[in-house]
Amino acid sequence: MSRQALGKGLDALLKQTREMVENPVSAIQGSGNQVAKIAVSKIVPNRFQPRRVFNDEKLAELAQSIKEHGLTQPIVVVYDAGLDKYEIVVGERRFRASQLAGLTEIDAIIHKHLDDKQMCALALIENIQREDLNPIETALGYKSLMSKFYVTQTELAAYCGKSKAAVSNSLRLLELPEEMQQALQDGVITEGHGKALLMVTDAAKRTALFAKLQKNKMSVRQAEDAARALMVPAGKPSKAAKPVEITAFESDLQTALGTKVEVKCGKNPKKGTLVIHYHSLDELDNIAGRLKNKLL
Repeated sequence: MSRQALGKGLDALLKQTREMVENPVSAIQGSGNQVAKIAVSKIVPNRFQPRRVFNDEKLAELAQSIKEHGLTQPIVVVYDAGLDKYEIVVGERRFRASQLAGLTEIDAIIHKHLDDKQMCALALIENIQREDLNPIETALGYKSLMSKFYVTQTELAAYCGKSKAAVSNSLRLLELPEEMQQALQDGVITEGHGKALLMVTDAAKRTALFAKLQKNKMSVRQAEDAARALMVPAGKPSKAAKPVEITAFESDLQTALGTKVEVKCGKNPKKGTLVIHYHSLDELDNIAGRLKNKLL
């Protein structure tokens, strides 16, 4: 399937997801889907759920609300004949809260004919649009969508209603060491702190700044100032900025390949190194496919 066709498919899924999130009952009219009460014991989580952290306190609050007012919005499921179970597409948080509330059955929209890619896209986009994920979950969601649907950062930004810079900055968080990514997931530091850490390229200095900003409870602005100080050692001039042409080339190539690209050149701009970043073998295959399409 062509990238253009996949993009159009994602467009349709995005529209469908918005309808499900904003008005789930009207979204099923004329679609062949149905609303039904399903036993909680017959429901299983989404295999492609991007959310890794479920806040126990907020789940308890939602469970109490469900006890008092009922479930105001159905979850969305698809029937798995092999397991004889209903797999959640959208609404796992509501499902978990309903379990806590002691419900034995739950209202659900039973969706027809969803393949794995569609289920993945629906789950990811629904969470991203709700801004209900932590920064690392969001970045992994973007990465997964790009890998599965072969879309660029620019296309993904348009699909998710974000700026290209927001998507690019989010994906860069995955370049942080595991310890720092975990701190972002746990809410110990914010996305702004993560961006400040990325400013420091030396691993030892970055680790030291990470420890310092936690110990001193630094604001994002303070972390950025500290990062800038580490980037330019005392008594040494800062490196000259890259030529505009090089910066523009990096931006164009990043858009074409859907990943971070760096051009490293010395005093002689006619010679240098082109660095293309990837975070998994699947993403490397994706980049290789894009390069072949451009060259052939």
